Amino acid sequence: MSATQSAYLEQEGVYQFHMEYPVPAYLVALVAGDLVPADIGPRSRVWAEPCLLSTATSKLSGVVEQWLSAAERLYGPYMWGRYDIVFLPPSFPIVAMENPCLTFIISSILESDEFLIIDVIHEVAHSWFGNAVTNATWEEMWLSEGLATYAQRRITTETYGAAFTCLETAFRLDALHRQMKLLGEDNPVSKLQVKLEPGVNPSNLMNLFTYEKGYCFVYYLSQLCGDPQHFDSFLRAYVEKYKFTSVVAQDLLDSFLSFFPELKEQSVDSKAGLEFERWLNATGPPLAEPDLSQGSSLTSPVEALFRLWTAEPLDHAAASASSIDITKWRTFQTVLFLDRLLDGSPLPQEVVMKLSKCYSSLLDSMNAEIRIRWLQIVVRNDYYPDLYKVRRFLESQMSRMYTIPLYEDLCTGTLKSFALEVFYQTQGRLHPNLRKTIQQILSQGLAPSPAATDPTGLSVAPDAPALLLEDKPPEATNGAISLRDVNVSA
Repeated sequence: MSATQSAYLEQEGVYQFHMEYPVPAYLVALVAGDLVPADIGPRSRVWAEPCLLSTATSKLSGVVEQWLSAAERLYGPYMWGRYDIVFLPPSFPIVAMENPCLTFIISSILESDEFLIIDVIHEVAHSWFGNAVTNATWEEMWLSEGLATYAQRRITTETYGAAFTCLETAFRLDALHRQMKLLGEDNPVSKLQVKLEPGVNPSNLMNLFTYEKGYCFVYYLSQLCGDPQHFDSFLRAYVEKYKFTSVVAQDLLDSFLSFFPELKEQSVDSKAGLEFERWLNATGPPLAEPDLSQGSSLTSPVEALFRLWTAEPLDHAAASASSIDITKWRTFQTVLFLDRLLDGSPLPQEVVMKLSKCYSSLLDSMNAEIRIRWLQIVVRNDYYPDLYKVRRFLESQMSRMYTIPLYEDLCTGTLKSFALEVFYQTQGRLHPNLRKTIQQILSQGLAPSPAATDPTGLSVAPDAPALLLEDKPPEATNGAISLRDVNVSA
């Protein structure tokens, strides 16, 4: 449970827990299953199914204590006693959840070391921002997510260096701008203070603006101080003042101006074009973004390789590109490169053929965060020779964060029949909520059209749609947000 275990009465089979501090109801959670523990630090253990325990232990042993200690140096003592982690099946509907004492996290993230690091550190940061000080309303989720993302990046900078943090930030801000293009700059959910009016689905607030636009605002506040360590001092005081309570944005901003009276005298809250009110209530992208030049040693090779693949003549560019060994890259470098190619899709067929020859087999051995991006390139470019890999991936991956983007892409293009066939074969292994979401995607993509013709001979039985979509019709989406290309944790 997201609390401290105080007793286990074996005869009765009863576990007893207690929570010393007041917490909001959304942070109370229970988990039951065939779970076994293993210590990974002086105040941390992992809980996992037996088949996962050794992997989880080997990836996290020792490092969680490093992250907790770094966070304590920045923001004050960790107040929840234990910091345990439970790994749940791939059908868990979100990547991770920051419940006090026990972080819930999806087991499929174990495949990617760097995404695992970032997701766990993000949940560690929530111990101060979200769990100790909570947003009073879902209309201001950025108070938890923006601050936690900022704290996460301060922790990674202290632990792994500024270049790594800038690389991860560049990857996420790219995703933010991708989502902005999908939604349009005047979409109300791009505000930091979104109004939960009738017809607005609260789950639509779980988007990258909450995280990344919120982060950009917090980063902007830190820059006003002139020194991130001064801002760390403010955040420590903010947590101490408001811990175990719920706050609104004005509480944070009033505290900020009180802590830095010289900034209040300068009326930084009313600076033209960067007014605090505008940060909170204007739609569109962040009013200012961080300087990521410290990450150039990691991002420049990515940009250079992408330019090669979009240069002329292609044969010369492909030969030069093939000499670059991406197996030595960090995961975030590879996904940033593939995201650039996704943004440019559909690509000329000759480019896709040469990309496949250069990278397809190589990427097969890499983690799911990398493989899914290559498979999205395959789908968006109707590259049939690699389509069997899409099938194989969807037959083995039951996680929402990997299945939804592929089904969305399949149903946007000419491969709806292929999507129906794969779903028909795998739906029994999907979480019911995920199954309904995919049914909705398939239903929206079922306008009458000839079956996709492809050299692999993949097809679907004519009566498959009736078999697949026999549940009651899905509710209208009311403009629901597509989170494709985005890995969001709580």
